[in-house]
Amino acid sequence: MAATSEVPSTIPSDQSPALAGQGARRMAPEERVAALMDGLHSILENAVESPSHWQVLLDASANLWRYSGGNVALLMMQMAQRGTDEPTLVAGYKEWERRGRTVLRGEHALWVIAPRTTRVQQLLLPDGIRQRVPVGSKLPSGAVDEGKKTLITGWRGQAVFDVSQTQGAPLLVPRPGNSSVEAPQLWASLAGVARSHGFSINVTDAQYGLTSGFTDFGQRQVQVGGWLNAEERIAVLAHELGHVLLHGPDDNVGKLYGSSVDHRGLAEVEAESVAYTVLKAHGIDRGPQTASYLSGWADAVIAAEHSATGDGSSRNQPASRVDIAKSVLGRVTAAAKQILEVTDPPGLGGKVTAAEISPMVSNPDTYAGLKQPGEPSRGLEISGP
Repeated sequence: MAATSEVPSTIPSDQSPALAGQGARRMAPEERVAALMDGLHSILENAVESPSHWQVLLDASANLWRYSGGNVALLMMQMAQRGTDEPTLVAGYKEWERRGRTVLRGEHALWVIAPRTTRVQQLLLPDGIRQRVPVGSKLPSGAVDEGKKTLITGWRGQAVFDVSQTQGAPLLVPRPGNSSVEAPQLWASLAGVARSHGFSINVTDAQYGLTSGFTDFGQRQVQVGGWLNAEERIAVLAHELGHVLLHGPDDNVGKLYGSSVDHRGLAEVEAESVAYTVLKAHGIDRGPQTASYLSGWADAVIAAEHSATGDGSSRNQPASRVDIAKSVLGRVTAAAKQILEVTDPPGLGGKVTAAEISPMVSNPDTYAGLKQPGEPSRGLEISGP
């Protein structure tokens, strides 16, 4: 059975008119990418206007953390337009077939933005100039082959389907629920991330200003308040890891729009957004504690926009608050993913890979790569009809 991958009726007509309507004509690849970008632009505009919209994006990113922030937003938008639940596990048509599931007849694809890539060989020419040529090309005389690289040459729309749009072999999917994480284990994982970036952890009763935590890039040290309880220490450490990964002296991207060690407003929102996403993926809801940070989200973005437009020192400066929001979302979700790949939360991050899941349910030995549930809230659930 061939899946219907015509443009779905899931992109709101007021956000992306070119994608609206089930009977829409087949779009050229450039048109589809443009329409998806229009939809993403509208989502980010709404997020700048309302901290609650930003928090919704972070909630979805905690569940779909293996996807980029922009694609998480697009998937949410399309599912919401259909009046269905948020996406939980997303894959292409052929990938679902390999899992023993087929897309239900009449389902319309969800669309994400994927890169177009090409493989090239990088060469060092005798005159010291580096050159890239297509793989398999004849090498110039005297050139040194420095290896193959994958380059992004453009962007395309990629059709995917949520597990709720498929049927077939049941999938055992671990679901994040209420917090059942063991604090010492999560603390150790987060501390391991800090050490892998050359930072030591110092739990101390000494306080830097009025803060519960501090990242010292000069001393390569993260300080966490010794007076905090176990969960609060974890939250502070996750926040400081956001700084470690995003706000170092070499953070040239952040400096372009005012998120750096010298512009603490947006930097603090970024760091807390990373912490919120990481903890949410582990079943820890820090919504009330995070609210004070996120309440300043819109003001911080707008202030960064004013700062950027008033300084014409770089042609790479973001042109608008939406550009800034897009950059922040990409940075936050990339940093959260880097942490979550180490801390290994329950769930699959929205993607299925061969090493992570088996379509079989009859034998516990077929739970390839999955930890057995310790408590019901981390249990395995069957997804899909």
